[in-house]
Amino acid sequence: MFRRVLIANRGEIAQRIIRACRELGIETVAIYSEADADCLHLKQADETICIGPAQSAKSYLNIPAIISAAEIADVEAIVPGYGFLAENAHFAEVCRSCNIQFVGPDPEAIRALGDKANAKDVAKKAGVPCVPGSDGPIADEDEALRVARKIGYPVLIKAAAGGGGRGMRAASNDPSLVNAFHSARAEAEAAFKNGTVYIEKLIEGPRHVEIQILGDRFGNVVALGERDCSVQRRHQKLIEESPSPTLAPETRKAMMKAAVDLARAANYHNAGTVEFLLDKKGNFYFIEVNTRIQVEHTVTEMVTGIDLIQQQLLIASGERLSFTQEDLRFNGHAIQCRINAEDPDKDFQPSPGRIEQFVAPGGPGVRLDSHCFAGYVIPPYYDSMIGKLLAHRADRRQAIATMLRALDEFVIQGPKTVIPLHRKVLTHSDFRAGEHDTGFVERYFSTNPRIS
Repeated sequence: MFRRVLIANRGEIAQRIIRACRELGIETVAIYSEADADCLHLKQADETICIGPAQSAKSYLNIPAIISAAEIADVEAIVPGYGFLAENAHFAEVCRSCNIQFVGPDPEAIRALGDKANAKDVAKKAGVPCVPGSDGPIADEDEALRVARKIGYPVLIKAAAGGGGRGMRAASNDPSLVNAFHSARAEAEAAFKNGTVYIEKLIEGPRHVEIQILGDRFGNVVALGERDCSVQRRHQKLIEESPSPTLAPETRKAMMKAAVDLARAANYHNAGTVEFLLDKKGNFYFIEVNTRIQVEHTVTEMVTGIDLIQQQLLIASGERLSFTQEDLRFNGHAIQCRINAEDPDKDFQPSPGRIEQFVAPGGPGVRLDSHCFAGYVIPPYYDSMIGKLLAHRADRRQAIATMLRALDEFVIQGPKTVIPLHRKVLTHSDFRAGEHDTGFVERYFSTNPRIS
């Protein structure tokens, strides 16, 4: 096991990693930008190093600065968490060349699966069902039109290097396709420095269901059940739960097998998530792999009792998985609400600023992962997440009731938050019946509806 690691992240995930390391007896070094000098996780780390100004490009995305900090601090590994450099194959390669263990998959796997078009090829070869679409990247609008007409409208243009809904556009006819093709490419180039796009059939009214996987270096791969992430706004997840309220047992088994088969085909090590769309007939289709730990990994931790961050560290240090697929037991129902500093009434506009009052919920079945406190100033430079609120109970009905109680207890004065929206979602008849899909929020609650 590692003696000392550097955490290449901030906020609640940095705090979460520190907690996992402390239980494993690992010393932690936390990096931070000048804007994060008052972050709570800095008080919990064994050592802290400032690596630059507020702008991400000059701090949390500054590979030379991070590697220099790792070498100065004499660490054996770097833990990237999610976001920033977590899915950056080049960063993983730099870590390797500097004899620092990257706590995540190998750079070859990140590169193979991080590009969505390439990941689809890997999935097809592994026999995993895929959404009908182009065989690879689309070169120009003429090719886009040929592919769209062949698979039939509506279609979805997606950035090969995309994420979070950026570089993604829907089209329902030839004229809208031409516009969508160019706007998706421009957005992808601006966001990811990679304007490559591909086309898929738009599955109408789908559910978004993902499978958590873990793989070690001894050929062992396990699937830790599913998370239903269908409550979204503009392809950004708001609420996640496990198990999915509508997934049939045989479909769950098939999806878990597909995720494991894909991981084996890619020689995948460490934690990852294989994401699928589920149509109204119960058919599932592979869409992408997230080659990192997910924001919503906490949901899986609640129903399995397995600390996924600790598993990442154990696998990266060369240890074998201590459990098999047959050993896994899934207990109860877990729901997570992402508590963001955003104003739902203004199209989810970020709401940074000082938190004047912060009263955390508690009690049976409640978990809160948050780096915030009264007096903390949410900076405008990064993700707007305040924390992740979870409820874990024996069944879904009880989990919803506990979550509503926890949301009522949660007091955050200062910035606008999505807490009022979460209350509306949790009390909506479609959500209660488990009949919601990825267009649910924009259909009923958004001030700026879009095709989902």
